[in-house]
Amino acid sequence: MFCLSLVAFGWGQKGHDTVAFIAENHLTDATKAALDSLLDGKSPVYWANWLDNASHTPEYAYTKTWHYKNVDADRTYDDMPPNPAGDAILAIKSQIETLKNPATNKAEAALALKILIHVVGDMHQPMHMGHATDLGGNRTKLKYFNRDKNLHSIWDTDLLESSHRWSYTEWQQQLDRLDDAEEAIVVQGDVDDWGRETIAITRDVYNFFQPGLNVSYNQIAYWAPTIEQQLLRGGLRLAHLLNGIYDPSYGK
Repeated sequence: MFCLSLVAFGWGQKGHDTVAFIAENHLTDATKAALDSLLDGKSPVYWANWLDNASHTPEYAYTKTWHYKNVDADRTYDDMPPNPAGDAILAIKSQIETLKNPATNKAEAALALKILIHVVGDMHQPMHMGHATDLGGNRTKLKYFNRDKNLHSIWDTDLLESSHRWSYTEWQQQLDRLDDAEEAIVVQGDVDDWGRETIAITRDVYNFFQPGLNVSYNQIAYWAPTIEQQLLRGGLRLAHLLNGIYDPSYGK
């Protein structure tokens, strides 16, 4: 069941590009130089969706469960039994350790960086912290403007694309407007704190989207601010993690 819950991708391409581009706009000069070297001159946006495809290849099949962390309705973030194959939170922590390790070679670091860019986005998509019992919302059947859909797919792409028809650069321009004090609040805590925060949103999502609901304009308008909030959080936090790894002067 754990392995099967990766049926849809977190945020879809637009959402992942947005998270990566927000992060890119908050990197220090030292961090930009390090990423430029590791990614052979390509930007974080270029690699933002790479893992969704790579996870379906034999070489990287071990990352299939790294896109999500399941927490069932009768469990909490802290007492849900861990997935033996790994999950999004463990993957993020592992990539950070790899990138901080001075013994890591360039190829290993480049891979860890590509994974981190993607999975930080995934962990801010509420249905990637959904219940294992319904495969992260894939078994919760809904309608979207009278078309058959499931809860996971609606959150991956439909709500985002219906709320604003922006390019990823326009998403960044419209959302990325916090002052320094506000940004500092967003990046407080650690990966586990952010995971618990997403789980709280996930529970609200399940309570709201009851099976059979026909999602339309009212539901899109209601949840658009949450989508905007989560994309911005993901981008700012990704930059925060990367700056903490690559810039010794960051935060001082």
